[in-house]
Amino acid sequence: MAIITEVKKGCVIKHQNDLYLVTDARFTNPGKGSPFVTAKMKSITSGKGTEMTYKAVDEINIVEVQKQKLQYLYKNGDFYSFMDNETYETHELEAEIVGDDGKYLKDGMEVYGSIFEGRVVAITIPPKVQYKVTEAAPAVKGNTASSGRLMKDVTLENGLVARAPIFIKEGETILINTDTGEYCERINE
Repeated sequence: MAIITEVKKGCVIKHQNDLYLVTDARFTNPGKGSPFVTAKMKSITSGKGTEMTYKAVDEINIVEVQKQKLQYLYKNGDFYSFMDNETYETHELEAEIVGDDGKYLKDGMEVYGSIFEGRVVAITIPPKVQYKVTEAAPAVKGNTASSGRLMKDVTLENGLVARAPIFIKEGETILINTDTGEYCERINE
């Protein structure tokens, strides 16, 4: 049996004789009372979603999954295609399972796939990813002195719009936090 801090996005839980993929998990340790985790889960067999709250005293049955490095290829309709670089086998994953992580994918990106019974049931993308800025409004003279406090919208190479400091220019490469979607830093090339 697992403890509540092991319930994380991408893990597979056996619940009521069905297997569920955790699509989001929020750990809470209130000032008074015992800690708990709220998990959004999706049935691997039926695709139906549910939300569960686990307390420290609850029994949680986390199923072992194999982690495999995969390469993102492309999106085709409601499916994302990934390739195993060792076997060259292609895996297709539904957009619902990829979720919000899909907006951070770019061609050739390496991700980790969670494989259960020969099937990819989830992916884990890197926590920070580099993107080239394709569109950025020029900074107004005099506003750049405040360094990172003034923000503007910039468009990235994958079409994603992110908030970045006003000094970021078109053509520069920046690092984006994939958990929050926030700008981290400028990459000097």
